[in-house]
Amino acid sequence: MSKLTHIDGDGAAHMVDVGGKADTVREARAEGRIAMKLEVLEAIKTNMMKKGDVLATARIAGIMAAKKTSDLIPLCHPLALTKVAVDFTFLDDGIKVSSMARLTGKTGVEMEALTACSVALLTIYDMSKAMQKDMVIGDIRLLSKSGGKSGDWVAE
Repeated sequence: MSKLTHIDGDGAAHMVDVGGKADTVREARAEGRIAMKLEVLEAIKTNMMKKGDVLATARIAGIMAAKKTSDLIPLCHPLALTKVAVDFTFLDDGIKVSSMARLTGKTGVEMEALTACSVALLTIYDMSKAMQKDMVIGDIRLLSKSGGKSGDWVAE
């Protein structure tokens, strides 16, 4: 078994020291989806939700969340992100959220991309729950990452 990177010799959790790593351009992409009734989807598409523009709010929430990932996930490093994007695709039964996080730095941005996606989905739920409380959020996953010592990775 390989040595755990976030556990020290005494078994205590610790933040990994990335100070000796080289700065590289790093990027990660994630996606997830929220399933809903057609009437809710139409209200979002036509910007008829009582709370306002659902997708604009979800985009801002996702970007803000990526910037705060180290406040939410223990042992994540605070990062100087250079780009975060959150996009939406309408599906027949819901919305797919795609996110991307990028920086030039010493550690990856997978958690930032996943956090952006997750919070955007939660925001869609929050702004739409008056119309449907049983929407289903799921299929959140990392699609790809690039940069760093371990190189590129793409989901199958």
